[in-house]
Amino acid sequence: MTEHAVVIVGGGPTGLMLAAELALGGADVVVVERRASQDLDGSRSGGLHARTIEVLDQRGVAERFVSAGQVHPFVGYAGTTLDLSDFPTRHPYLLALWQRDFEPILAGWVGELGVRIRHGCEVEGLAQDETGVDVQLSDGTTLRARYVVGCDGGRSLVRKAAGIDFAGWDPTSSFLIAEVQMAVEPAVGRRPEGGGIGPVNRAEGGGPYGVVLLEEGVGHTTEPTLAYLREALIAAYGTDFGVHSPTWISRFTDLTRQAASYRQGRVLLAGDAAHVHGPQGGQGLNTGVQDAVNLGWKLAQVVAGTSPEHLLDTYHSERHPVGARVLQNTMAQVALARTDERSRALRDAVLEHLAVDEPRRRTAGMISGLDIHYDLGEGHPLLGRRMPDLDLRTAEGPTRVFALLHDAHPVLLDLGEPHGFDLGPWADRVRRVEAGYDGAWELPVLGEVEAPAAVLIRPDGHVAWAGDLTDPELPRALTRWFGAGDDRLTT
Repeated sequence: MTEHAVVIVGGGPTGLMLAAELALGGADVVVVERRASQDLDGSRSGGLHARTIEVLDQRGVAERFVSAGQVHPFVGYAGTTLDLSDFPTRHPYLLALWQRDFEPILAGWVGELGVRIRHGCEVEGLAQDETGVDVQLSDGTTLRARYVVGCDGGRSLVRKAAGIDFAGWDPTSSFLIAEVQMAVEPAVGRRPEGGGIGPVNRAEGGGPYGVVLLEEGVGHTTEPTLAYLREALIAAYGTDFGVHSPTWISRFTDLTRQAASYRQGRVLLAGDAAHVHGPQGGQGLNTGVQDAVNLGWKLAQVVAGTSPEHLLDTYHSERHPVGARVLQNTMAQVALARTDERSRALRDAVLEHLAVDEPRRRTAGMISGLDIHYDLGEGHPLLGRRMPDLDLRTAEGPTRVFALLHDAHPVLLDLGEPHGFDLGPWADRVRRVEAGYDGAWELPVLGEVEAPAAVLIRPDGHVAWAGDLTDPELPRALTRWFGAGDDRLTT
């Protein structure tokens, strides 16, 4: 039996991102992926939101993805677009990048970090006890892990084996989705009920085309065929555009469910294993990647013995509300897309409000993930929010905040005068950086905030504490997030 600190079940975007985070934290991790490779058919999951690009920037790899996609300065909501160009971020845009292109780039980075991915292998069962989890694989072998993380999708075997309830709402709508060639140039664009036709190569245009069409009813049990797609195109457009040569044809629904708990003992869930919902707003992949960034450093610290096991409970308390909000806003968008007269009236009223600056900023902040605020208690307005990527002046030369997070270690950013601060027992876990800064402290939605004298930044880029270095809350924050010390901090 092979033993590892962590076994990740599922090598999609969430599992790969989690593997990278654990590797950066020094944890022994292996990924089990049922596919033979990272190659994907189809054009599913078409974009990265601003906060996802930021977390990749925090690890120094954002440009690998940005250079492969197309930048659009907006996010989509209920069939309209919301401008992001005035948001205080280096990445005020949606990056159009299909999952089939995103995954291989991410897998390449994970490989550079030395993580092993066991392709072509499925998990058939698992059993946990007080000290670990046994994972039975389809090749007849068993892995032993201190912790297992299910990143294995909406039908997650890991979630079911752990006995975690997956409550929610049954689907109300069903869509055909396909990648096809067309003999006649199609009517490209969105349809009022959702879906539409667009080129897979969004930069160059032309075929092949992605097709998304609302179909009648839900609960279909037969696989959609090319003939069935032709009928749906004729019903929607009056022609089938000479559709032919499908790469693939499938369907999706607005099934909406969330795991009651993201942790059950030594088993944790992330990504679609923890939450499924309609694709409106393109939030699924992004939410999963951000789950991984929240969980990775915490789990790495626990397996290293730096932090107690109860640190993992903060993963659920922080990310479950984020997932619940995604479920709510996707259900709202489904309702706004209905074509009956009352729904149209509601949609028109909502879109009128979104034309006003404040509602537009709030909604765009929500969809992009830039407004995420973990409830870490009372304190500075920065507390629990993403740290702005300030331009910094240090003794070593100019840098910026995100560059300090490339190794996924926490940072105490000392911006006051005079410098000279002793981290004491946390010095081997937390990097202290003395710096001056340029620019305003501005947060999406909130606007400008008062600059603190110092900021404690978690590896995920969220602020764990902000204030003056003499604040007695600082040692408590250091202990809470990065393990026990002796509480003797000196300046």
